[in-house]
Amino acid sequence: MPELKRLHADHAPAVLALELANRAYFAASVPDRGDACFDRFTDRYDGPLAEQEAGTCAFYVLVADDGSVLGRFNLVDIENRAAELGYRVAQHVTGRGVATGTVRELCRPAARRHGLRTLRAAVTHRNAASRKVLAKCGFVPTGPADPAVLGGEPGTRYQCDLVLRP
Repeated sequence: MPELKRLHADHAPAVLALELANRAYFAASVPDRGDACFDRFTDRYDGPLAEQEAGTCAFYVLVADDGSVLGRFNLVDIENRAAELGYRVAQHVTGRGVATGTVRELCRPAARRHGLRTLRAAVTHRNAASRKVLAKCGFVPTGPADPAVLGGEPGTRYQCDLVLRP
């Protein structure tokens, strides 16, 4: 059974494997990160870990039983009890509710562990799958997204107000 885990240094090889194996798939719905991102991946990996340690971001990975990473789920720009949600899942697990289930699961630590009350997300218009995931998870559209946030592409902003559950 896949497990949602907080990102740590040991995940680097599996995260890179996820990104490389799914690069073309991801680029079909979100702006590509470019060759430099992958060429210097190991060097750049410490940055997110430092942001996580500082409390400005929280990064999670969905880890399969075999140790491979099936997806990344990020809470970035944590401030004023709110954060931006970003996520991506491997192509071979799409269409099975993995992203929806994991985003729902992430809402619990977002509220309890990180003290968040609001999650926001920006999605390109061409990313129908993410729009569907967000809707299923209780996010509502709030207006157009800044194209600069989405690699120059048009998109929509979403928001979800978190409620602590017993």
